[in-house]
Amino acid sequence: MLRLPTLASLLLLAVPHVLADPCVVFDANFNLYTFGLNGKDWNAGTQDSWTSGTAQDITASGRPPFDGTGTTCYMAQFYNAIYVMNGDKANPSDIHIYDAAAKSWSTQKVTTGSFDPSNFDVILDHDTNVFYGLSKGEVFFLNMDSLKAANPAGLSWTDVEASPFDASYEPVMALAQNHIHFLNVPGTPAGDANIFVIHFSYFQPEPQAFPLSDGSALPATHGQTASFFQEAGVQQEFAFIPDDGSATYVINVENNSTAKLPGPSTKDPKATYAAGITSLIQLDSTGAVSFLPYKQGDAATNAAAAWAKVANVAAAAPPGPNSNAANSSPSASGPSGSGTPSKTGSAGSKPTSGTQNMSGGGVDGTTNNSTDSSSALRSVGSASALLVLAGVFGIFACML
Repeated sequence: MLRLPTLASLLLLAVPHVLADPCVVFDANFNLYTFGLNGKDWNAGTQDSWTSGTAQDITASGRPPFDGTGTTCYMAQFYNAIYVMNGDKANPSDIHIYDAAAKSWSTQKVTTGSFDPSNFDVILDHDTNVFYGLSKGEVFFLNMDSLKAANPAGLSWTDVEASPFDASYEPVMALAQNHIHFLNVPGTPAGDANIFVIHFSYFQPEPQAFPLSDGSALPATHGQTASFFQEAGVQQEFAFIPDDGSATYVINVENNSTAKLPGPSTKDPKATYAAGITSLIQLDSTGAVSFLPYKQGDAATNAAAAWAKVANVAAAAPPGPNSNAANSSPSASGPSGSGTPSKTGSAGSKPTSGTQNMSGGGVDGTTNNSTDSSSALRSVGSASALLVLAGVFGIFACML
């Protein structure tokens, strides 16, 4: 007997996948986490376990849906907490908090004021646990205090001052020694950084040069950053990866120098980055996770280092076209946040496909003229859904 499809089943065929925007970050014990990959969250463990086995599925209730654009993750080292920004496109002002010790999620409500959650870059300062961000030319801060779980009273972004940068500046921000380093600033010499001193809340009047050993300079181009942690104390070095992936530059703010290391094997301007103590991580736009071993203070070892895959994440969540498709895993829900309900742009870094960036254990990325792949895929998915639906209804009509 011929069984005709129901209207519900036809509609299910036409529903496109919801794309997730994953991020990579470490906890205070330097276990590597990938959140929102293949609709789940994964713990790859410490660096000695990355090349074999399978990452642990740690997906838990209360997590954000990871359906925002340019989701970023930051590690609060003193508190073993991970903060997720732009993890919920319906509530872009929310910050989701993962307590790595308790393995639990909570959602922090945040009042944005004039801070625009659709247009910003931030870093998480190591010592103060305060977010500092640049939004539409203004410098803002958000004090996370010692939070490992959400504060029911809520938090608010505070406007600090106007930045000295032109409105066209696409921020490239990196944290080291409690200073924010702004790279690729228009009018600043290539290889120099404009510096914001966090603890005194002011911009240094002159940029700082960070030359390579041969006297050359960092390229004047947009890219991503990630700050290397220490066992104790503030970050002293950060990595800069140009969007073309041509090299990996490590800037040391103690001696004001730059080392040039191999660029990532995957040249992906939409990749994001995070750094621990002994490695730099890349999460590319297919969901593949790679790492570059790094030994602080050992130039010879670093010069010989090569990028390699984090195999246990690939075993658990194979990269590919559907690696960023969200599933129906438990997620947090609630009323809309107080800010604009959309945002683009990790304590690692952000991809080029948004207007938001960040660095410092996880954040960085900005808007360019290229078409955002996630948006394009969403558009294609919607169009495909309509075509599938029309075709199936046509077949159904012929059967009658």
